[in-house]
Parts: sequence; C-alpha cells; structure tokens
Amino acid sequence: MNLILLGAPGAGKGTQAEIICEKLGIPAISTGNIIREALKNGTELGLRAKSYMDAGALVPDEVVIAIIQERLAQDDCKNGFILDGFPRTVPQARALDEMGVRIDKVIDIEVPDEKIEQRLGGRRVCEACGASYHLLFKPSSAGEACGKCGGKLIVRKDDQPETIRERLKVYHDQTEPLKDYYAQTGKLTVVEGQEEVADTTKLTLAALEA
Repeated sequence: MNLILLGAPGAGKGTQAEIICEKLGIPAISTGNIIREALKNGTELGLRAKSYMDAGALVPDEVVIAIIQERLAQDDCKNGFILDGFPRTVPQARALDEMGVRIDKVIDIEVPDEKIEQRLGGRRVCEACGASYHLLFKPSSAGEACGKCGGKLIVRKDDQPETIRERLKVYHDQTEPLKDYYAQTGKLTVVEGQEEVADTTKLTLAALEA
C-alpha cells in the first residue's frame, strides 16, 4: 500500500507513520530525514539541497522530488511506502503523479493549532539517528539520551515557539490545499487527532482498512 500522511507540523504524522510501518512492513519515508541523510552522506543531491538551506531558502521542488525518486527506487519500497512530509504543495503532488507514483490512500490528521504549539514545545530529536521523542507523550527510555542509539536529544530550531507559528502559517497557506486536491480523487480520509496517541492510531488504522 502506498500512503501519504498529511497534517500540520506536530500533528503526529511521524508517530503514526512508525506504527503503520511496523504493522504493514513498509518503510516510512520522512522527507526531512532523507534530506538530512543525503546531506550527511554528501550525495550530489544532498549538496544541492545544502546550498539552498545554507542560504535560508526552501529546497526547490525539483531537488526534493529527485531525492524522493531516488529513495522510492530502493528495494524496500517494492511492497509500498508511507510518505510523511511530502508532497507539501499541489505542484509537488502533481509532480508525484507525473512520476507515475501510484498513491492508494491519503490520511489527513487534523489537530487544532493551539494543541500543536503545546505539543511541539516538548519535542526532542536525536541528533545522531533522528529518532523523535516528546517530554510528555513519548519520553525516551534513556531519559535525556536517545533510547535507540544513546545519542544526544536536542530541540530543533523548527520547534522554537516563533518558528512553530511561522510553520503553521506556511502549512495553512501551502499544504492545506492538498486536502482538496486528494479529496477530488476520492483518496482522502480525515482523522481527528486525539489526546492519546493510541486513540489516534485506532482511528488511523480504521481509515486504512476502510
């Protein structure tokens, strides 16, 4: 099954992607993580992305799409995948269609902005392996360190309060129109994000089976 998870930053897409990934045995592909991986490995596309990021600019669609294309061509995507953080705009969704990538379902996790501001403030990420935690909802088993690799947990610049508000504005302006785009194809299901992760998971898995 080829899936796209939509939702504002901090809506819980990453957590749900990990759960679906284990349940269906397909990889969860986070655009942020594969761009960071490409940067770390110094690939040609990674270096192109870096030149834009260093200038404080958004990485252009053609570079992001090329990085995604490279990732989807890998063996572990043969039986399906979950895209988390891509597409972000309607032109990116069209580009995905033009690449001939078949999407079976699009799940949109809806959470009010004020809840998101609360959630993101407590988010911590491992600077070594990219694993994601939350002080309240998903603490690391290793306390201040990463439960998976022992790396240092950091607050990403993305999770600072003023950055969160800016990211939500960008989401509403640029990414929210994707809901209409996929609703027209009949592939969109909206899941209301719940207080408890397990409750959101129940609704998400029900949406997959619908």
